[in-house]
Amino acid sequence: MMIGDLRERWVLNHLRPLVRSSLDPLQFAYQPGIGVKDAIIYLLHRALAHLKKPGSNVRIMFFDFSSAFNTIQPRLLRDKLELSGVDHHMSQWILDYLTGRPQYVRSQGCVSDTLVCSPGAPWGTVLAPFLFTADFSINSPRCHPQKFSDDSAIDSEYRQWTLDFVDSCHKVSPGSSVSEQSLSDSLALLNDQGLGRLLGSWLLETLQMRLSACVVPEFWSGLKQPENEMEEKDRVWVLLTAFRTLLDRLEPFLAGLEKLGAWQDEGRGGLCGPGSKALMERAFTTIRALLLFSPAPVLQERVLEFYSRTFSVYMNREGSGEDATEAPGGGACRGCWVPVQQCWCQQALEHLQELSHILSKLQLLEWVSSEAVTTILHKLIEMRMEQLCRGEYERSFLLEFQEWLELVLGWLAKVFASEADGDAASLPAAPGGLGVQVVPGGGSVLKQWRCHMHQFFCRIYVNMRIEELFSIIRDFPESKAAIEDLKFCLERTNQRQQLLTSLKSAFESRLLHPGVHTSDILTVYISAIKALRELDPSMVILQVVSQPIRKYLRTREDTVRQIVAGLTGDAEGCTDLASELSRGDPVTLEMQDSDEEGNDPEDWTPDPTDAMPDKMGSKRRSSDIISLLVSIYGSKEIFIDEYRGVLADRLLQQLNYNTAREIRNVELLKLRFGESHMHYCEVMLKDMADSRRINSNIREEESKLSEEEQPPLPLSAIILSSEFWPTLKEEKLELPPVVCQAMEAYTHRYEKLKAMRTLSWKPHLGSVTVDVELEDRVLTNLTVSPIQAATIMYFQEKSSWTLEELSAKLGAPKELVHRKLALWQQQGVLREEAGGHFYVVEKGSSKEKLDRGVMLIDSDEERDSNTATQSEQREEKLQLFWVYVQAMLTNLDTMTLERIHTMLRMFVATGPVVTEMDVNELEAFLQRKVRDHQLIMSGNVYRLPKSN
Repeated sequence: MMIGDLRERWVLNHLRPLVRSSLDPLQFAYQPGIGVKDAIIYLLHRALAHLKKPGSNVRIMFFDFSSAFNTIQPRLLRDKLELSGVDHHMSQWILDYLTGRPQYVRSQGCVSDTLVCSPGAPWGTVLAPFLFTADFSINSPRCHPQKFSDDSAIDSEYRQWTLDFVDSCHKVSPGSSVSEQSLSDSLALLNDQGLGRLLGSWLLETLQMRLSACVVPEFWSGLKQPENEMEEKDRVWVLLTAFRTLLDRLEPFLAGLEKLGAWQDEGRGGLCGPGSKALMERAFTTIRALLLFSPAPVLQERVLEFYSRTFSVYMNREGSGEDATEAPGGGACRGCWVPVQQCWCQQALEHLQELSHILSKLQLLEWVSSEAVTTILHKLIEMRMEQLCRGEYERSFLLEFQEWLELVLGWLAKVFASEADGDAASLPAAPGGLGVQVVPGGGSVLKQWRCHMHQFFCRIYVNMRIEELFSIIRDFPESKAAIEDLKFCLERTNQRQQLLTSLKSAFESRLLHPGVHTSDILTVYISAIKALRELDPSMVILQVVSQPIRKYLRTREDTVRQIVAGLTGDAEGCTDLASELSRGDPVTLEMQDSDEEGNDPEDWTPDPTDAMPDKMGSKRRSSDIISLLVSIYGSKEIFIDEYRGVLADRLLQQLNYNTAREIRNVELLKLRFGESHMHYCEVMLKDMADSRRINSNIREEESKLSEEEQPPLPLSAIILSSEFWPTLKEEKLELPPVVCQAMEAYTHRYEKLKAMRTLSWKPHLGSVTVDVELEDRVLTNLTVSPIQAATIMYFQEKSSWTLEELSAKLGAPKELVHRKLALWQQQGVLREEAGGHFYVVEKGSSKEKLDRGVMLIDSDEERDSNTATQSEQREEKLQLFWVYVQAMLTNLDTMTLERIHTMLRMFVATGPVVTEMDVNELEAFLQRKVRDHQLIMSGNVYRLPKSN
């Protein structure tokens, strides 16, 4: 390394005398004893000497060479050195020294790859500064460029001194102009020296320097004037003045750049460059970067205040006035909030036009105005929506808001008037095909703002309606208008997932809890089906949000009964189901194949992306309300069995044989579920018709008998085909002998009428019409249950009975007898005294007298069903299974769970009541028997205890 330095110093000492005469005297770089101040003094001296001539001017340009040593071209330098008197061998050595240099970078022990470099001079060498000085020597009598290397000195001293000098020259000779000829001469001179291509960069750098030094500080200083004692009108004036001053300061630069760009476009004097458009874009980028890189909040505050006022003024003038901000005091202008005599609304609109022109000329309009305009529009749209739409579901707001937004677009046309470069005819139609207000001068900018307003309106409207969607669904169909508006807006926003999440949460928190009756849950679910089908014809939203409802309804024991009651018109909360049933569409479950899949392929519509993949789109779209309810359990049989129970209760509780309503319901259900599924119900209705005919025949036969042969009590019966009716409740009841005689007589006559058949009586079912004769009153045509009639009949034998005596007579539990006696106590017929004795009340007050023809059924009787409950039927089925299990284990000794289940499926008959049992249910049943010590489980096999 030492040898290389010595060699370079030897070459430098040899070269310096040879090229000294050709070096540039204005080269202030790398010269001993010469510095920046010498260059400044020389520059100011030459400029002042030139400006003493009339009509003269001085233009100073600053050029900064990035990585100056890398600009050396070795072959050009060699030719220049040979012209200066350097012999060929020395110049060739310098060429070899500069070309083909291997270089690499070492940092913290890491070494980069080696690159071979030819242009430029190696940094940190002895020769590099001298070779750059020799290469950049310019000896021209017309151009006097000064060169130096200290960048910091340029920034701190050179430029500032020059700017001060220029300012002093302006003060001495203000308003001086430069002629076109002078500019052309200067351009020619720069081109001769090869500096014309740098003119645009110099002018942009000068603009940047002037912005940083004075223009931007002046703008912010003018904008931040004290505002405590200023009125709004004065603050607007300060804002406008600040932008006027900014435009005045920048116009000379913009004019110069525009002229230079035009010359570049024309190629005048061989001038080349990016052109007018690129130069102006760079200038505006520089202005925006320095002015708005970190803007003070005062700018947006002033702009927001001013635009808010002009919006209020515009809406007060052009609109109905309802959108103008309400003035705080009476008698004031609704536009500018000042007394009418001092109204400055017109001036505000003129200021708006001027400010828009200035900002557009500086290409700052979008940058300064967009945030304020967006804030105003968002705030006003939200306020208007809260005032008009919140809680209002019965009318549409789309057309009303469309008209209002088009009115707002007129104000935007004034704000962006200078940038609206099209015409009203080019504006697109508003979403939904609604009317469009013609806005003069509308263009691409207004198109963008219109789309933004519509998009924001749709997003805010969807947000509001999502919050209220549970109430909207609950009020459907009255809220259909809100659903239609929501559908329109939802199609234009990406908020389906937000709706799904919110609605599922609302259902779970407001509907699916023990405090809500099952009928109310079903009512809301039915409304959801109707509303969400209107909102989303693909039914995907309904499919997703209804999953928690369907899952919860499966846990309610009375869900099936409530649905069936609604289908037959009995449930108060599910009245829609009866009208839905009358439509007669067949029930289609989700797992069944759809006929719709084979339709025209041109009509196929793909499912939305959030659709569940395991559901067919056509099946989901074609499902009606009843099909969706039935699919909660996935089986029609559950509902048919439940309807058989409801039908049995209704038929057994009737006092006549009128079945017209039930026949209609069965016929409608046959259309829904199929005739084969309703066969049992048809047999039940036929039993009612047959019973009426048989009773008529028996009564006709009895009427022909003599008085002695007449039965002791008139008796009618409903004769059931036991194989087709659901399991009926079994209760022990021994009726009085006179009733038993009447039943035997009826059975005898039935056997005569229907050969080879007999009757098995259910004494606890039915109703009895009785007359109660007391000492001071007669209660006639009282309809009571059989056990209540039997109880009061025993009081004909004696007037006092104990509870134990009555229980023994009736063969019923004491608790049941005591509960049934409570009815006669309430009616003043019986009285309970100490010791559990019941007495007949022969004399009662007038208040205790009953009207004629009253049906006396206590509250417990009203709630009781004549058919066995699901749990009772289930227990009966399990006992049947237990008999089979005992028989199999007796014969086979031990069996596994799987084998027991397989054999049960083979040998146990299935039907409407006794259905198959899955493995899990069978295992739970067998484990219960193990806990009851009726089974033993060992090694995953079951066996009976030895005691059995």
